[in-house]
Amino acid sequence: MRTDPRPRLLIMSFSPLRADARVLRQVQLFRERYAVTTLGYGPAPDGVVEHLRLPDDVVNWHKDRRLLATRRFEAAYRTAPVVVAAQALLEGRARGFDVVLADDIDTVPLALDLHPPAGVHADLHEYHPRQNEESRRWRLFVAPYYRWLVRTYGTRADSVTTVGEGIAREYRLRFGLRAGVVVNAPHFVDLEPTPVATPLRLVHSGNAQRHRLDVILAAMDLVTAPMTLDLYLMSNDPGYLEELRTRHAGSDRVRIHPPVAPHELPATLNAHDVGVYVLPPVSFNHLWALPNKVFDFVQGRLALVVGPSPEMAALVRRHGLGVVTDDFTPESLAKALDALTAEDVAGYKQAAHRAARELSAEEQVRGWERAIDTLAARLNG
Repeated sequence: MRTDPRPRLLIMSFSPLRADARVLRQVQLFRERYAVTTLGYGPAPDGVVEHLRLPDDVVNWHKDRRLLATRRFEAAYRTAPVVVAAQALLEGRARGFDVVLADDIDTVPLALDLHPPAGVHADLHEYHPRQNEESRRWRLFVAPYYRWLVRTYGTRADSVTTVGEGIAREYRLRFGLRAGVVVNAPHFVDLEPTPVATPLRLVHSGNAQRHRLDVILAAMDLVTAPMTLDLYLMSNDPGYLEELRTRHAGSDRVRIHPPVAPHELPATLNAHDVGVYVLPPVSFNHLWALPNKVFDFVQGRLALVVGPSPEMAALVRRHGLGVVTDDFTPESLAKALDALTAEDVAGYKQAAHRAARELSAEEQVRGWERAIDTLAARLNG
């Protein structure tokens, strides 16, 4: 007999949950009012009543190439090692959860298999049918699979959210999915903007991913105004990170730092002046990206300089947070940086301060709250 009166919520993600900021925000949002069970890689997040841990040695992206090539998509899904492992963990649990929150399209079929009485909410972290479209092999063999997955299963979810307006619009136009938007914003941090320094202190945080930093680093060779660039980089490509360290070892303008824990990042960023991010649109998801680092810059009370990616540009202009470059080239970025004055930067930092609460997880997660609470209300008729 159940002693916990709270609705039973399963949150599923084929990711290491304690390192997945978006999933952790979901757990933190619901763990008080719902009896939350999680399914994913790694240890359990704090505050859940049960955790179904996927085996560490199961590769989450592997699928049978022959089945993809012959368009046997249902078989490709059902035989994927991560799906087989998840099914084993969920065996006998049909209707054992009142609501399921399925993160990313890959978990949605399993969520629907459980037939939760209140329904399934799908949170799509990107536009999956064009996820790696820069690869011809991916376009030929994997993209049709993801189109099938969204068309066959995504459309059966009771409600859907995604990470930005552009991606939501594409899901609506291509598949008829009406998705709400929950952006990747971190929690609100109570900080004040710091005085603008000379030289100007630029900062960027994220992955040490080859070609992602080329524009910023090339722009630093072109700027003429006094400024420095601090990079806080995760070692997802150790060889490239070592190249960067070697290349800039003697530089007084570019400094490479170890990554900072997410809860420490706003305070670290706060010691700088301008957050910089230019992401060339090599794919649909890059074009429409609205990454968490932009919101990290806001919580750090920084001015922003971003490329003309539609979502980032719209956010910066809507809140007066900084400058949008003319294009995605180093020359355009250098021009924008050289044009900054101390007065401009101080004003942009104040704008970030004013927008920090609105652009925080506390406000943005209400999209999930409304969706899950609406489904859970079905339990009471």
